[in-house]
Amino acid sequence: MSSLILNSPAKINLFLAITERRPDGFHNLVSVVSTLAWGDTLNVEPAAEFSLTCSDAALPSDSSNLILKAAHAFRKATGYAGGAAFHLEKRIPVGAGLGGGSSNAAAALRALNELAGGLLDDEALSRLAAEVGSDCPLFLRGGSVVLRGRGEHVSPLSVEAGDRIRGRAILVFKPAFGISTLWAFGKLAAGAPGSYLPTDVAERTLVRWEASNSQVGDLLFNNMEASAFAKFPALPALLERLSKKFGLRARMSGSGSACYALLDEDFEIPPIKNEIYDAWGKSAFVVQTRFE
Repeated sequence: MSSLILNSPAKINLFLAITERRPDGFHNLVSVVSTLAWGDTLNVEPAAEFSLTCSDAALPSDSSNLILKAAHAFRKATGYAGGAAFHLEKRIPVGAGLGGGSSNAAAALRALNELAGGLLDDEALSRLAAEVGSDCPLFLRGGSVVLRGRGEHVSPLSVEAGDRIRGRAILVFKPAFGISTLWAFGKLAAGAPGSYLPTDVAERTLVRWEASNSQVGDLLFNNMEASAFAKFPALPALLERLSKKFGLRARMSGSGSACYALLDEDFEIPPIKNEIYDAWGKSAFVVQTRFE
């Protein structure tokens, strides 16, 4: 079979309610997530064994990378005897809360399943993705979805609700520093009472929004912001500036440090970028894209 080229999109958590810590150490959540039209590209060629190269030399390309973890999990689950040479064109920043590693792993699973002739159906592939990482299954579906459990339970939004998100312009921006997901969840678990949002409250919020005619800006929520904002005040300071100066709806995505702002079609982007660079310096990462 010839080589494959797969898109590996970033994601944004529009609504993220971490509801409780589980006995196994993971956390349960209710989250509305949408993939973006922008992200990484994974090139895959059939080979005798698994290997990985990356356009970003700073990114580990050994067995600690989720692409190779996914590949070995696929071989173990299916008995697939072949291999693959992966090359990742990396654009999604690391430590951003944009799901780059999980997206890469999901792309690797899709590629291997195609190379292997479709050994796994969609349900089996999703179960395997959940074993590789909590965020991986959402990237097999794409678009706007609702995550539950630790992220492995993926269900679609209603058609009407999805239409309110699809194609909406968005600006994604990240400071030079990243935030460790383990640190962020650890701070949440050790936080003050009320750090978690009860599941029933999160579900009622989602039901009300889906049933309404409200736009996506009315849904935005992230209870992982508090600990990140306390340690990195540059994050809330900029979001407040963007809100006051431009009227933008802006939040942090996932565990951070990437943030995003919803854009109207007539927004002029250069002044917003200049505000970001003024606050965070020229090393800040900024990209304009749309929801898938």
